[in-house]
Amino acid sequence: MSKSSSSSSYDKYEVRKRNPNPKSCALLVIDMQNYFSSMASTILTNLNTTITLCRRASIPIIFTRHSHKSPSDHGMLHEWWSGDLITDGTVEADLITALDRKEGDMVVEKSTYSAFRKTGLEDKLVEMGVDEVIVTGVMTNLCCETTAREAFIRGFRVFFSTDATATSEVDLHEATLKNMAYGFAYLVDSHCLKQALD
Repeated sequence: MSKSSSSSSYDKYEVRKRNPNPKSCALLVIDMQNYFSSMASTILTNLNTTITLCRRASIPIIFTRHSHKSPSDHGMLHEWWSGDLITDGTVEADLITALDRKEGDMVVEKSTYSAFRKTGLEDKLVEMGVDEVIVTGVMTNLCCETTAREAFIRGFRVFFSTDATATSEVDLHEATLKNMAYGFAYLVDSHCLKQALD
């Protein structure tokens, strides 16, 4: 997916407008790992821009890393993806080195689509005084969408990036943007975040 294909969807599906509140917001960077490098590379510039903007605004950055340690944590993913899972301890499980990561950035370990399931993320956000999240990363229609939906249901205001999320096909990306804008999230991109946070 090209960067232009993701940002072109922004105006098309936007339903509501709002800016994140830097005092109560966190940036979630979902699963930017070597396993997903082909799609992650298409958004790396926009994502690192988003991370930089959030750092300048003192918004905490939280990375997630998806991997499996044993069959006990496979759940339905093993069946669904015919055993093609990310094994902990492999190069594929590592976060991409070109990400703008700093010492002290939180990394949440997960083993399913949602960053909230059995991770303690909700408690960490509440402890930090966070009631808004900006969702970025991969894959738009799987882990990003599931995490955004769960955040909304758990009472967090959700902002969903159109140009710092990516997936395997443009139509899947755009379907998620349409769903997010309709019922779950305010759509944002790195350009509007620059105006809102700078």
